[in-house]
Amino acid sequence: MKNAELLLCQTLRVPSALLSVFDKTGIVDFARALHQLGWDLLSSGGTAKVIEDAGIPVTDVATVTGYPAILGHRVVTLHPTIHGGLLADLDDESHQHDLTQHGIKPIALAVINLYPFASNPGIDLIDVGGPAMVRAAAKNHKHVGVVTNPTQYEEVLAELQRGGALSADTRRTLAARAFAHTAHYDAQVADWFANDGDEVLPKQSRLVLERREVLRYGENPHQLGSRYSIAGQSSWWDTAQQLGGKEMSYLNVFDADAAWLLVHRFDHPAAVVIKHANPCGLAVAETIDEAYRRAHECDPLSAFGGIVAVNRPLNKAVAVALAEVFTEVVIAPSFDSDALVVLQTKKNLRILQAGLPQQSHLHYRSIDGGLLVQSADQPTDDTGGWQVVSMLQPSPAQLADARIAWLTCAAVSSNAIVLVNNGQAVGIGAGQQNRVDAGRIACQRAGERALGAVAASDAFFPFRDGPDALAAAGVRVIVQPGGSQRDAETIAAANEHGMVMIFTGRRHFRH
Repeated sequence: MKNAELLLCQTLRVPSALLSVFDKTGIVDFARALHQLGWDLLSSGGTAKVIEDAGIPVTDVATVTGYPAILGHRVVTLHPTIHGGLLADLDDESHQHDLTQHGIKPIALAVINLYPFASNPGIDLIDVGGPAMVRAAAKNHKHVGVVTNPTQYEEVLAELQRGGALSADTRRTLAARAFAHTAHYDAQVADWFANDGDEVLPKQSRLVLERREVLRYGENPHQLGSRYSIAGQSSWWDTAQQLGGKEMSYLNVFDADAAWLLVHRFDHPAAVVIKHANPCGLAVAETIDEAYRRAHECDPLSAFGGIVAVNRPLNKAVAVALAEVFTEVVIAPSFDSDALVVLQTKKNLRILQAGLPQQSHLHYRSIDGGLLVQSADQPTDDTGGWQVVSMLQPSPAQLADARIAWLTCAAVSSNAIVLVNNGQAVGIGAGQQNRVDAGRIACQRAGERALGAVAASDAFFPFRDGPDALAAAGVRVIVQPGGSQRDAETIAAANEHGMVMIFTGRRHFRH
């Protein structure tokens, strides 16, 4: 064996790990475990200090490079001793020679995470040394494992404890995550430079998508489908738990998201039934049992094969009632144990336990070769800006129903009309090319329940035929944005029919 190879083999008997992290969550325990496995630890700055303070042997980077941190800590690890240790191809004789000649020890594990640029963008939080080390280690994943997130410590440590080294597949997986990590980081910095921080809609946006779940299929069985998350953004999907049922499909996810967002617009116990991304049932009540029962009553025919969401723990009474109806997905913040027993007898029912939804401030929709981006529509039941334009004033009960109808209507595909009576949606007309037909469908589904109801319209009535049709069905209150050239005619119609008409001043189209 050549002298260079012999020296290298002796060096490799004790593997070396480089630890340099901003987020120090779990780093002490991870470092201690590596030390107990016989690893040499190399670290810098604050990371070295917390490891040393914990009584774990660690060598400071400055000892190896011969240089202290300089330029206000801007230059610490940018040195051939560090990057040579990360980039050396140990199968290349010339690399072996260089390592031996310059006294560089190979680094087998790099544990690096970056400055939190997104939390407080600025020049001082643009990390240089961190991404350089991450990329170097990831490039040389044939010989180096790279860890970029504290959530990876457990799986990495478990594999090291089992076999003493990381497998090639693991190193490659970690490298892929590392390059995705630096790509997202660089995208944040690039967007900060390119865009005015006060702009809601940025001039440039680099979306980094991470596949979270392979779905059973897409919108139709012949299509493939997956659920992705936008890197750096949190979602209720991140922590949702599936407690029963088949794998989710594309439409299951799409409809479940619509249901969960809508049911959390209400503070009181509420239940929602969604079909094809539109509510076909909704009710707000004193108990969750009553809310589900009344939500289902809105349109039992359409509820077949629907998605159910409730904003309170789901109890056995709701589970028993729900189990009698073919339902694709049920979502709740939690499930009583006896309710789960009932629901889990339905083998195909997907049971999701979820946390509060996180409302994104931007909404994306794909078009050919690009995206449409808009600020998210955030409907509110704040009546401070509402204007009663009719001669009659609403009663407190009618105003309460108007709030429910208005929040629900904003979640219905346009053109949309929603009828609510005593906290219960009784008729929903969705996705029509004209507003009169949307009203007629809502009234037809409501039947006698339209008597005394409140009707919400997601946009203004261009003619009085809409209010006339609602009045004929027995509707007593209309809440709508207003703003039509013929508002005077619709107000006159309301007064002729002895109805209340409220203008909100805000439209809620949803396509």
